[in-house]
Amino acid sequence: MGRSVYSRRYQEFLLRLRSARKEAGLTQKEVALRLGVPQSYVSKCESGERRVDVIELVEFAGLYERPVEYFIS
Repeated sequence: MGRSVYSRRYQEFLLRLRSARKEAGLTQKEVALRLGVPQSYVSKCESGERRVDVIELVEFAGLYERPVEYFIS
């Protein structure tokens, strides 16, 4: 119990994903509206409940005005 199914690198990615949204001054609801998805989609991506694929990462990066490398380096 309490053990993550994701690697440390993926956990770091999730932290950067949340941080980038917050630094962009956006709520999950605002991100969802801009991407045309439910707020629960953003929440699940940020919590790791839903894995983010490369196309989705490019969309998040563009919205947060960050290079893709920010999330994976």
